[in-house]
Amino acid sequence: MDWPSGHALATALVTGLLLGGLFTVTALGLSLVFGVMRLINLVHGELLLVGAFFAFELGLHTGLDPLLSLVVIVPVVFLVAYPAERILLGPLIGKGAEAPLMTTFGLSIILVNLFVLVFSADTRSLQASYATDSIQLAGIDIPLIYAISFGFALALTAATHLFLQRTGYGREIRAAAEDAGAAEVLGVNVARAYGITYALGASFAAVGGVLVGLAFGFDPSSGTSWLLTGFAVVVLGGLGSLKGTLVGGLLLGVAESVGASFPQVGDGYRNFIGFMVFLVILAVRPRGLYGRTG
Repeated sequence: MDWPSGHALATALVTGLLLGGLFTVTALGLSLVFGVMRLINLVHGELLLVGAFFAFELGLHTGLDPLLSLVVIVPVVFLVAYPAERILLGPLIGKGAEAPLMTTFGLSIILVNLFVLVFSADTRSLQASYATDSIQLAGIDIPLIYAISFGFALALTAATHLFLQRTGYGREIRAAAEDAGAAEVLGVNVARAYGITYALGASFAAVGGVLVGLAFGFDPSSGTSWLLTGFAVVVLGGLGSLKGTLVGGLLLGVAESVGASFPQVGDGYRNFIGFMVFLVILAVRPRGLYGRTG
């Protein structure tokens, strides 16, 4: 087997690490919703696309920079997702896993068809100078958008941790995640905690969608592939673990990038390599890297 050169391997390691930041952002909302609500949110991929299409339309009609558009997109998505969870999912939570799961699946199908109806099936991308620029780090060319995504991953993970640990709403969410019944007895508004959690998860997904649109482009069917990537990150890191989501995203990014650097493999097998590493690690640690042991 031919090995990549030292420079190629170093480039793959650094690029993969930064790409893993993008994976982390796209999976963070999925991890948060499952960790608190025990809900597998099958509409998560389409929520990413909501952010991407929203930013595209804002750029088209107002010229707003995609990253600056997050100032508009995040609060709008939060304010829409909160009542949507209360109306569509809230009454079903705690009454079996099937009904809320199928509801999110139905929402996914509806959104995909709405995207095709409104935007057509064409592939789009978000335009900005930093989407195609690169920077030099120790002689290694790095896509600037990967570095930006890595910064977002660190910032969002840290901000979410501080929110959960240091605020009243965060303490309510942690109590609801540990034992919803006991939390209600102690006066915690569990329904509100779930609504906030879901709205935060949707907002994080929208942020991830904007970064995806800048880095790769998107179309109405792109949500499924990013949902699968999100599942891999969340399960790899440990279900519901914020730290695990960050580590899982970075590990998956490095695995894909380093594997693709081998001449016999190439870029077309990135996903195959990533999921093979995913399966190997789960064979050793079935609960993921930071999953609960009991």
